[in-house]
Amino acid sequence: MHIVDFVSGSVAGACGVTVGFPLDTVKVRIQTQKQFTGVYQCVLETISKEGVHGFFKGMSFPLTTVSLTSSVVFGTYRNCLQCMKQARGAEWSPSTKLEIFLAGMVGGVAQTSVMSPGDIVKVRLQCQTESAREGANKLRLKYRGPVHCLLSIVKEEGLRGLYRGALPLMLRDGPSYATYFLTYATVSEWMSGGSNEKLHWSGVMLAGGVAGMAGWFVGTPMDVIKARLQMDGVRGPKRYRGFFHCVAETARAEGAAVFFKSLGINCLRAFPVNMVVFFTYEVLTGFLRTGPGGVDSPHVHPFRLFPCTC
Repeated sequence: MHIVDFVSGSVAGACGVTVGFPLDTVKVRIQTQKQFTGVYQCVLETISKEGVHGFFKGMSFPLTTVSLTSSVVFGTYRNCLQCMKQARGAEWSPSTKLEIFLAGMVGGVAQTSVMSPGDIVKVRLQCQTESAREGANKLRLKYRGPVHCLLSIVKEEGLRGLYRGALPLMLRDGPSYATYFLTYATVSEWMSGGSNEKLHWSGVMLAGGVAGMAGWFVGTPMDVIKARLQMDGVRGPKRYRGFFHCVAETARAEGAAVFFKSLGINCLRAFPVNMVVFFTYEVLTGFLRTGPGGVDSPHVHPFRLFPCTC
């Protein structure tokens, strides 16, 4: 059991949430609300109506739960990787790219069980565009905060309501994390020239940023469906009968291009987020394993990788 990875992953994940949350809010609003026609227009309207606070709606809940979800991803990935190496009798040899791909997919799928409730609360609060700065608007707020939102969902929709959108979330994170790790392995191998040399900080951050963008390229279509199912019926009658109906109706009404509607902002957010996550992860991991002397430069073998929240 790799306890260090649990701790380092939790802290790194929290840092990533803080850095990327404003753009995540813009992404969710563009995906679910037609009054927002683009990133620039959404940013301006959010600032004018809600102020800077509008970009951070719903952040407290995922920030408090990210340590749990990150631990599941990190722990599942690292232990799954180790089990596969043991199965082929090569416990101390570098992991293959196929093992990295499969372990990443398992880690992404595993986190769904603990991530789904926090994710739906985050999305619901992010899409609550009314401002609480004026008394009249305050009366229109459906959710007064993360806890009230969580309790309201359970009261109105039951415990199953907390897992609405869990299927597209699973279909998003499984392939996305698998792609992420495979991309990181490839970029790291290329930058190290296929050797076991240490990568400079800039190399680690660049590899993480590129891998994060690749992961979101794969995950964005299911991210759109997830957000729409999570918001379905909140502001009016329900439009979708389930996952497949949501996919079909979305494609029929808006065309296939809608599944990549937020790809640009996802990639824009993923690059700095994953740079920060990898920087934090490597520094903390080096410190916890070897003390202060272990943070001079991260030792990143191209086939012995660690996950991050992309």
